[in-house]
Amino acid sequence: MKTFYTNNPKEAAEFIKKGGITAFPTETVYGLGANVFDETAIAEIFVAKQRPSDNPLIAHIANVNQINLLASEINETAQRFIDAFFPSPLTLVLPKRPEVPLIATANLYTIGVRMPKNELARKFIECCGTPIVAPSANLSGKPSPTTWQAVSEDLDGKIDCILQGEATEIGLESTVVDCTSDIPYILRTGSVTLEQLREVVADTQLYTLQKDEIAKSPGLKHRHYSPKAKVVLLTENGEWKPENNCAYIGLHLPRSKSEALKICRNIDEYAHEVFAFFRECDHRNITTIYCETVAEQGLGLALMDRLKRAAED
Repeated sequence: MKTFYTNNPKEAAEFIKKGGITAFPTETVYGLGANVFDETAIAEIFVAKQRPSDNPLIAHIANVNQINLLASEINETAQRFIDAFFPSPLTLVLPKRPEVPLIATANLYTIGVRMPKNELARKFIECCGTPIVAPSANLSGKPSPTTWQAVSEDLDGKIDCILQGEATEIGLESTVVDCTSDIPYILRTGSVTLEQLREVVADTQLYTLQKDEIAKSPGLKHRHYSPKAKVVLLTENGEWKPENNCAYIGLHLPRSKSEALKICRNIDEYAHEVFAFFRECDHRNITTIYCETVAEQGLGLALMDRLKRAAED
């Protein structure tokens, strides 16, 4: 397969209309999209990404009216989040309509719905004329792509089209909130923080996936966000024994030397740069990446979630 590259959302949308799959930018990471109602195209996403079939996808919409095409019910809690945050890097898990195929939801009767803040993403979805189901546009398990070049690195020749936009604004995947019960639960942390959500719905809670439970959100069950290198978490001013081919990313200068070094000004920059740094380390054949830990509050909660998952064996 030859992958078509374009910066024109109308050209990219034509591949969706013909039953193909297209990568596109959002403010979080690049997504790999297909028509949410096209089971054959959705199956191609799983093949291209080598994605496990029990990992649900998120539907992306161009405007709030499209939620009614996907969700059978929007309760009061969900509506409050929609009014407060859409468009934004927030995904709401809602009861799905029968028309939404189970292949998109990992056989769940719920669907994650998000309206991207990124204008090119919304224009692309609008040109498609349908909501787009889209996981991150990378090979499963690898660091999420924050540039179209990273998408190309993983998926060139495996997908129909790449819509070339700017580097992503945030760099971490969306916050996912389950709105199917009386209490909203954060299934995956992101840049819409627990504190911000509680300002809208005070009893919002963090959720912990139980063993053998079916995951309602991507990013919970399988190994994610991992470079080829071993990822090791360090506290501030942490040291390691001198070794070859190691790298470091964090907010403070480390006490030990490394071949690749990224010092971030704040947690926002750390979150924005971490996946790109992981990919740079892969290109340089780094064998160990040391990552400074941060306080698990605000955006730091999402950053630490990604770092911990990347460090899993």
